[in-house]
Amino acid sequence: MTAATPVTSLRTPRQVERLVQGRATSDGAGVKLTRVLTQDLQRRLDPFLMLDAFGTDQAEDYIAGFPDHPHRGFETVTYMLEGQMRHRDSAGHEGLLGPGGVQWMTAGRGVIHSELPEQQEGRMEGFQLWLNLPGRDKMRDPWYRDIASAEIPELTLPGATVRVIAGESHGVSGAMQREATQPIYLDVHLDPGASFEQALPATHNAFLYVYRGALRFDTGCLVPSGRMAILANTPGSDGARLTASDDGARAILIAGQPLAEPIAQYGPFVMNTEGELLQAVRDFQAGKFA
Repeated sequence: MTAATPVTSLRTPRQVERLVQGRATSDGAGVKLTRVLTQDLQRRLDPFLMLDAFGTDQAEDYIAGFPDHPHRGFETVTYMLEGQMRHRDSAGHEGLLGPGGVQWMTAGRGVIHSELPEQQEGRMEGFQLWLNLPGRDKMRDPWYRDIASAEIPELTLPGATVRVIAGESHGVSGAMQREATQPIYLDVHLDPGASFEQALPATHNAFLYVYRGALRFDTGCLVPSGRMAILANTPGSDGARLTASDDGARAILIAGQPLAEPIAQYGPFVMNTEGELLQAVRDFQAGKFA
């Protein structure tokens, strides 16, 4: 835990462009979740491809997990708030994702992996984010890192505790850095009525998802729990100012440098062209991911 000195107040904080309500769905072997960042938002929120939120006390909603399935061309970032999930993949990686931990996997040229609950009861809650790779890196070797909760840097500010998963906040470097997409991934906990400011490059696309309480913006826009707010790309903007409601708030704030490349997606494969997608399917069917 690091105590940080607040940066100078933002001059042009971003405001909310629009609110998004996620779509209830299921994935894997029937795991119930909410798809918040959907395929129609991929261009607007480049380099991010998908965000799923999951949270339930009912074991039947998650117990079947995500058996073996393939990926190519992007990265998955799984952040667990509560519960335990076991990861295994065809590149020989294995790890146990526990409360407060992060699993960062680069699928690259192709990997088959499974994510299965390692609990029979209790709450399972967290997020999975899909982060695109630039075309030059889509066929790189698969890579994987388990980041335990204790390895994620935290900073404390008046009324705020911030977990810095990726990027940087108030001089504190996150657990992960990525050169091409420069992602910022923060888990922000705010006391009732408290505010937090985060500097953001004007070129980054940014959004947040509130999972406890509510956030209020300078314009009066209220972002309730269970909603995603896309932050406007206002010319000259220098960051985001988040203010909690009277009940406090918890939210993930995510931003990244757009790749501005074509996006071609077929299920778990994300490439730049249709031809590359067809090749991904052929390679998977030929057993080249194993």
